Amino acid sequence: MFLIHLERGITRFSNFLGVICTLMFIALLFNVFYDVLMRYAFNNVSIAMQELEWHLYSAIFLLGIPYGIQHGGHVRVDLIYENLSIRGKAWTDLFGCIVFLIPFTLLVGYYGVGFAYESYALGETSGDPGGLAHRWIIKGVIPLAFFCMTISGIGMILRCINALRGVSEEGFSHPPIQH
Repeated sequence: MFLIHLERGITRFSNFLGVICTLMFIALLFNVFYDVLMRYAFNNVSIAMQELEWHLYSAIFLLGIPYGIQHGGHVRVDLIYENLSIRGKAWTDLFGCIVFLIPFTLLVGYYGVGFAYESYALGETSGDPGGLAHRWIIKGVIPLAFFCMTISGIGMILRCINALRGVSEEGFSHPPIQH
């Protein structure tokens, strides 16, 4: 039961990141609307607002990946995977998480901390006049997102273990999210 509760807790965490991404997407929508309105209606361009667009987009993309991992929206060869049994899917996902996902996300997250810290220590700002200050914030999203991907990967490992134990088939009996 402990593994099932832990898996569900990690799923709730990933769902929370999905909600955060939804809110950031709404903020991005308003930001783009404001930027276009100011540019074409009032001939006023804000470099900071344009930079905020790509900062928001980057954060949405990076923090949305753990949600996709947890809900089966990640990349895999569905041609083979969809024909496997639940145990076959569980073994495939377990192998992929342990061999590829977890080591990669921990490596990028580890080196991303130094990348963000260096930006913070240097007081890095935008290279454009009128751009955003505190460039370390968006650089800090990189290790945060990769550590969140690690957590979602652990949730996926737990889901695989629960399926292999025959305790739960949740996440394997339905097709991945279609967009």
